[in-house]
Amino acid sequence: MKRLLLKGGRVLDPASSMDGVYDIFVMGGRVASIKPSSEARGENPQVGEGWDIIDCAGKLVIHGLVDAHTHLREPGEEYKETIKTGTQAASAGGVTTVMCMANTKPANDNESMTRYIVKKAAEEGLVNVFPVGAITCGLKGEALTEFASLKDAGCVAVSDDGRPVTSGTLMRRALEYSRLFGLVVISHAEDAVLAADGVMNEGAVSTRLGLKGIPDAAEEAMVARDISLAELTGARLHIAHVSTAGAVALIKAAKKRGAGVTAEVTPHHLALTDEVVSGFDTDFKMNPPLRAKKDVEALREGLNDGTIDSIATDHAPHSSIEKDVEFDHASFGVVGLETSLGVVLGLVSQGVLTLRKAVEAMTINPARIFGLDTGTLMVGSAADMAIVDLERKWIVDPARFRSKGRNTPFKGMELRGKVVKTIVNGNVVYDGEI
Repeated sequence: MKRLLLKGGRVLDPASSMDGVYDIFVMGGRVASIKPSSEARGENPQVGEGWDIIDCAGKLVIHGLVDAHTHLREPGEEYKETIKTGTQAASAGGVTTVMCMANTKPANDNESMTRYIVKKAAEEGLVNVFPVGAITCGLKGEALTEFASLKDAGCVAVSDDGRPVTSGTLMRRALEYSRLFGLVVISHAEDAVLAADGVMNEGAVSTRLGLKGIPDAAEEAMVARDISLAELTGARLHIAHVSTAGAVALIKAAKKRGAGVTAEVTPHHLALTDEVVSGFDTDFKMNPPLRAKKDVEALREGLNDGTIDSIATDHAPHSSIEKDVEFDHASFGVVGLETSLGVVLGLVSQGVLTLRKAVEAMTINPARIFGLDTGTLMVGSAADMAIVDLERKWIVDPARFRSKGRNTPFKGMELRGKVVKTIVNGNVVYDGEI
């Protein structure tokens, strides 16, 4: 492996409370040393032959993002995304670790499938890939999978994401079973009956557009149920893609009671409201749907006060086959790996979040939730880093994405803050436009 010196960047690592101008020395794929910037002391860093020096002056250096919610689509829907293209997209967005959901075709509900994903990621992936196993066989909500064999094969959590576990009894058993193996259960919190055939948030906008709405209660009823079951069983529960003010309130109250509950929010739910659906653009159709302004404000407050722990993309690529149709018939989902940091940095520039809070929610917090040995730049840790130009403005152009998916709600928007290099295990895996 190469020996790297990242020279003179602003190093921000919330896990170790580091924030200053430092030189980072990388050897053997790991952080070997971090020292106050030599240039700030009027010196040149002393390195011998065989070192690559990256000038980070004026740039932000952070641990690579840890995205705990992605859909890589392989196996089964490679026309939408593959492990190779998905991890290329991740690298372009400064993401060095992804957790891929189980709703592949066939589902990741057994040891063989998990081992296939792990092997494929090792062969073709540019970033670290951790599979999430299915809670139920075939995601059918009828019988639990073998959590032990899923974990042994490499799964770090279990979820039927994309579908709710409708049976309360089955969800209780899943939570009880998960405790035996130290797995976190990720809840896709949706009452499918209440959501019915809804295609966007239920409210004034859906009424005006004549589109069937999904009420807040569809999410909140299931969040309340799963929190209650987590408290009953003592298991660890993670609520995916929180989108309503009521769900935030339920999670906040549960945490005050000491429940083992964590939660995530997506960049699009933090940045957009249901008003953008007015043009019937299917790139604004996702599940849960974009909500009202009051919900966005509650999500932002919940992230700031610690009710919501992390930011995850819910990267869900689709092809034009699924998206270039009437709004009612289009598939739910948007891509996010390449835009997540830019969108969140936009919130930082607006004063919605501090830079430290944003980095914390996208690195060390998701790593801690799922027990991943990543998320910090302390000496000895894996050299997974993103170098970011905070001042660089850029226009989101889906045609330039590394992902096969073009279904972004941020197309044509100007973002401020761009990844210029991504490093995984000491190797540069993304270098600007190359």
